[in-house]
This record gives sequence, C-alpha cells and structure tokens, in this order.
Amino acid sequence: MRPRPQIISSKGSLRQVANIKSAMKRARQTIKRNLRNRDAKSRMRTFSKKVLAVVETGDVAKAQEALRAAVSSLAISARKGVIHKNQAARRMRRLNAKVKALAVGA
Repeated sequence: MRPRPQIISSKGSLRQVANIKSAMKRARQTIKRNLRNRDAKSRMRTFSKKVLAVVETGDVAKAQEALRAAVSSLAISARKGVIHKNQAARRMRRLNAKVKALAVGA
C-alpha cells in the first residue's frame, strides 16, 4: 500500500490530501488562492491604515493622495473577489468621510 499524498499548506505545514487527482489539484489551487488573497487583504489594510495615519497628522493633501491609493486597492480587491463589493464600498465611504471631515475642519 502506498502512502497518502501530502501537500504543503499555505502556512508551511504538511497536510494529507485525498488520493483523487482532482481533489489534489483543488488542494493546490486552494493554497495558491489563499496566499494571493492574504497578500491582497494585507495590501488593502496597509493602504487603509496609511489614510488613517495621515488623517491623524492633519495634512489634507497627503490624506487625499493616500485615499486615492486606498480606494484603488479596495476596488481591485472587490473586482477580483477578495472582498465583497459592498464591503469595499463601505470601507471606501468611511475613509472618504474621514478625509472630507479633515478637509472641512482645515
């Protein structure tokens, strides 16, 4: 009897997978997608944090520039299915409201 196939998960540990060829392929695809989605979410959160950090400093021009980058990142994530389009819209709206409040207050 041959040993069960194993695959390296996205976290680096060995996992056993099914013997069926299609199931093994799906496991590989899942790992690739998991890594890609994790990177996209991380990038999205980073851009959002940059907007919030600039808003704290009070620089309107830099805040608008950071907002533009964050909105682009959120839109790409929504388009690629990393997050739902409504979640992207909600996050964009909240960031935009903070930048607008800063602009009005300045």
